[in-house]
Amino acid sequence: MEYYAGLDVSLRSVAICVIDGEGKIVFERSVACEVDVIASSLAKASFPITRIGFEAGTMSQPLFYGLKEQHGFEVVCMEARQVHAALSAMRNKTDKNDARGIAQVLRSGWYSPVHMKSRRSHAMRTLMTSRKACLSKCIDLANEIRGLLKVYGIRLPVRVKHTHFDATVRPLIEASPDLSLALVPLLDARLALLHTYQELDKRVKHAASTNAVCLRLMEIPGVGPMTALAFVAAVDDPARFRSSRTVAAHFGLTPRRFQSGETDNPGRISKAGDMEVRSALYTAANAMLTRCTGESSIKSWGMRLMRTKGRRRAVVAVARKLAVVMHRMWVNDTSFCRDGLEVAA
Repeated sequence: MEYYAGLDVSLRSVAICVIDGEGKIVFERSVACEVDVIASSLAKASFPITRIGFEAGTMSQPLFYGLKEQHGFEVVCMEARQVHAALSAMRNKTDKNDARGIAQVLRSGWYSPVHMKSRRSHAMRTLMTSRKACLSKCIDLANEIRGLLKVYGIRLPVRVKHTHFDATVRPLIEASPDLSLALVPLLDARLALLHTYQELDKRVKHAASTNAVCLRLMEIPGVGPMTALAFVAAVDDPARFRSSRTVAAHFGLTPRRFQSGETDNPGRISKAGDMEVRSALYTAANAMLTRCTGESSIKSWGMRLMRTKGRRRAVVAVARKLAVVMHRMWVNDTSFCRDGLEVAA
């Protein structure tokens, strides 16, 4: 007899439900969200667990690797949208009912497994997220200072570089005792954040410059360290994609489609998957079309699209093409070509 364990995971607790091959509940319990506690609870159930399943979330990685590598269970992390669709049929939403539903989904096989990224990929993503957070807070503080200065009739230039903001604003603030009392601490906090951002930016660029795959991807016009590192961290293992064309769909760069009977309506891009990678690819495509001086068949193709379809559609199409090309370069261990071979890839 096969037994399936469904876990409804929250930040501090986990609801466990074990069912047999016929779907009958044989064990239920709520325990702390700790790998050892979950494993000991399943061991106390005295059933040979065939497979453990839970939906993707913030606690997925420690639970997946902990239960699989430390305790030897077969673990599946399921796509959250499919699990949500299955659980939405239940009348009452509770942790216990969710665990029961997840166990039934696991038994039926109606789920898509989620690729669990390596710790190195998560470390890259954490570095880029920290950099972005510091930059965002710097911008927020700069905008706050701009708004407060308007009350006193001081209007700053529309564009001031991050590194020149303190030198531009501090003399204006220190000229007034009232402004100094309130705004100098804000300037100091922003300056500290700026220095932290600059240090994290150096670390991101160093990580990209020491990664052989990132260096190869940065040969593409418009692709910089952030785009290359974001792509490598998100893909993690290029072999998990059977075709390079599916990479663009994975990052939400392909159009939605609604087809039923005589109705067949293509829509906007799906915007599924990693938003940061999609944004980075869009930025790289825009840079290729508007800033890069070198010629390539991708750029020529994008410029033709821009004249017929408009700028935004052309940039999205080039971003979709870049995702395909970058994955194929990674898989084949090849360099970027400007003679049209990259489009055929």
